[in-house]
Amino acid sequence: MKRLLLPLLLAPMALLPACSPRLAGALTPATEAAARHDILAVLSTQTAAWNRGDVAGFMQGYWQNDSLVFIGKSGLTYGWQPTLDNYRRSYPNPTAMGQLDFSRLQIRPLSPDAAQVIGRWHLARPAAGDLQGHFLLVMRRMAGKWVVVADHSS
Repeated sequence: MKRLLLPLLLAPMALLPACSPRLAGALTPATEAAARHDILAVLSTQTAAWNRGDVAGFMQGYWQNDSLVFIGKSGLTYGWQPTLDNYRRSYPNPTAMGQLDFSRLQIRPLSPDAAQVIGRWHLARPAAGDLQGHFLLVMRRMAGKWVVVADHSS
């Protein structure tokens, strides 16, 4: 059932680039700017939580739903709780977590309630060795709050 929900959530967004939201009045420069601002705030809050060793706080930026999907080196993970559990297993303490930094961010609103975010992540971990990679997030605005609904990190 979980695997069926994700395509239903994402399929309409695949059509968005082919549409002309500005012509339809759905996406204005003001709504684009507001979306970018709010999404940057989510990412900033996540970074701050991570950097103080608070994985659960970091996960507040994710959709708390069984249809959340995280794609990483171990494959697909569905659901907020399994994603949190994977983070806790992979990063059991602040030393393993290191200090997170996002860079090269490209925030592209697709509609007033959907956006994609592309960027680079870096974990500075002096004792354990640095880690880094790239990511693509699909974010949706739900109940007035932007959340990650799909995360592909490498």
